[in-house]
Amino acid sequence: MLARKDRSRRTKGGLRRRKGATVGHENGITSHPVFRLLLGLLLAGLLIQLGIVLYHDEITQKETGEDETQNVGVRGMAEKLDAYHVAEESEEATSGPPHLFPVLKPLPAHAPIENADKLIRDTLNGEPTIVGIVAILQKFLKSLHSKFKELADQHVEDGFKLRDQVLNAYLDLSKETLLPFDAAYRGKPIFEIREDESIFISIAAYRDHLLGETMRQAFSNAAHPERLFVGAVVQNCFGIDSTCRTGVQVVGKNANGQPMTKVSDAPPDTNGVEEFCTDENFKKYCDSGQVRALYVNETESLGPAVARYYASKLWGGETYYMQVDAHLQFAPQWDQKYIDDLKLTNAFPKAVLSAYPPGFTEQHTLGTTPGARLCTCVFSPSDVEHQIIRINTGANYRGDEERPTQIAFIAAGFFFARAEFLVDVPFDPLLPWAFMGEEIALSMRAWTAGWDIYAPRKNLITHQYRPGRMGLPKFWETVGRTFNRPGPGFNTKLQTVTIHRIKNMVGYAESSREVIEKAGNDIVLADLEYYSMGKERTREAYLEFTKINVDKRKCGSIKWCNKGELE
Repeated sequence: MLARKDRSRRTKGGLRRRKGATVGHENGITSHPVFRLLLGLLLAGLLIQLGIVLYHDEITQKETGEDETQNVGVRGMAEKLDAYHVAEESEEATSGPPHLFPVLKPLPAHAPIENADKLIRDTLNGEPTIVGIVAILQKFLKSLHSKFKELADQHVEDGFKLRDQVLNAYLDLSKETLLPFDAAYRGKPIFEIREDESIFISIAAYRDHLLGETMRQAFSNAAHPERLFVGAVVQNCFGIDSTCRTGVQVVGKNANGQPMTKVSDAPPDTNGVEEFCTDENFKKYCDSGQVRALYVNETESLGPAVARYYASKLWGGETYYMQVDAHLQFAPQWDQKYIDDLKLTNAFPKAVLSAYPPGFTEQHTLGTTPGARLCTCVFSPSDVEHQIIRINTGANYRGDEERPTQIAFIAAGFFFARAEFLVDVPFDPLLPWAFMGEEIALSMRAWTAGWDIYAPRKNLITHQYRPGRMGLPKFWETVGRTFNRPGPGFNTKLQTVTIHRIKNMVGYAESSREVIEKAGNDIVLADLEYYSMGKERTREAYLEFTKINVDKRKCGSIKWCNKGELE
């Protein structure tokens, strides 16, 4: 302070000059020794400050590893994100793989994707992104919606003629959009598989009021919710081009004691993804890109096989692939326990866990009861199901097994495997309107591709089984209404054709290539070689392994499965 006061005094004295003196005068301010001293000190201070700034920038660059090339890459990514305007990313979110950006926003439903044409071209040309894939699926669904509406408006009286028109329309649009996409990535994963123990959960939901709660259950009971990624196919009645209707509701009994039913108008369905993403406890998972959704109008709902095909395309490189139904409850730490069980199998990494989970009534024992093995099957006696093979459970684990044991079948409602499964057993887009049959096809294709099937040792999920008396909507009812033919009959006509695709794989004589070609059903054989048996083991070997005799329509006893003899 003393020095500062003294300097201030001298400076004041230095500012005095005689009246009439100029700045350039030898006695002016610039020639004063105090001024020169101060100017020198000022310049020295500026040089020191500049040196500190330059040194700090150099240290910062070394610490962060950012060189000019990286800065250009970051700027390019930022420009790409701004151009698409598809998602709202946080600074933390942009640290992930580039194909996950822009982040696909799960809401609102049916939101168009900007720059869709470019994203589609990039994806088909080897630069895939999740948003590009969804743009492809949206394009297909939009075309399908228009074509189905056009056919419905023609009011074709002949049901079989309309059936053939609908089948051909679906096949033509698939050849334009879905099949070229599949061909672009055949034999390889669409994205590099991340080795971070992440889990992709495929959920195909048809007008399901429990979808939101199922997602809450999955995240809230996971040991590592930050590693979960959901791909939800939401098939809802949104009230677009049609009035929403209930399922067949039982409203009483008639004089003969038989149930009386009705179908009523209904409001648009609840969006389970919206329920989840607007819940403050779970919103962060949607904001971070861990929830991906594809919205399908009820009028384009074509059954579980196609919906699960769509869901498989929402996979984004996660380590594990898990397929489930939209009405489940989960045990604590279910995710880590499934991973641990999978790694204990002798066939890992080419191992699949699968089971029919117990019903909700057993929720009090969730996570503690021994798992059941899928060890039995039967040829369906139903004319509607065309004698397709239906699988079922056999014996349970005892509860003290050290590792999972092999089983015969994969359940479509739950399986868990490494994501390489999608490369070896790609989902088939040409099974529309089929309900039964996807499980025997999935089992045979996986096993012949070299994957062994195992039952998890504990029941880590429970399932809401839905008898008809619950009155919930069914997709075949929607199909009938879409084409002005209420009831399940028109869907049955369509399924009668497409189910031959499965029966041909399994080896039914009436579904041989020769018979199908003679019938002229092109959809049954289209690209079938890419969605049929694997090349590691034969179909005949699988049928012998599982004691199935197709010609005699007989499923034998699979003792090794029920006794848990194969590890």
